[in-house]
Amino acid sequence: MATRAQVRFATREEGVTFSEHPNNIHAQFYVHNDGYPEFLGVEIAKSLLDSTKVDSWEIEYLDTKHGDLEYIYYIWQAPSKTTWISIFKTNPITDEDDDLNFLQGDECIFVGEPQKLMYKYDTN
Repeated sequence: MATRAQVRFATREEGVTFSEHPNNIHAQFYVHNDGYPEFLGVEIAKSLLDSTKVDSWEIEYLDTKHGDLEYIYYIWQAPSKTTWISIFKTNPITDEDDDLNFLQGDECIFVGEPQKLMYKYDTN
């Protein structure tokens, strides 16, 4: 069974907390398999830390919504600031067009820099 995820890129801004979904994202990718933190989260952290190549991402339109996602990742960046990552465990929605239910009830399970993600999730 696939563990689906989205990876979104957001700008670090004053007053925007890492533990909530941001209103503005700049790019979005879909990952059909292995979206759990111990795999995809570690891949993202490794890529940020040492430029390791990440495979199997599909570019999506910013307004694309999936009702079957299990995780949503945010990569928070800004010039001259450290990069942070947020991971949300999602609650499936029943109607992909229902904007009121999309992202509601998701649980933020991780917030931190790539090194912290590696420490928490890398089992190798």
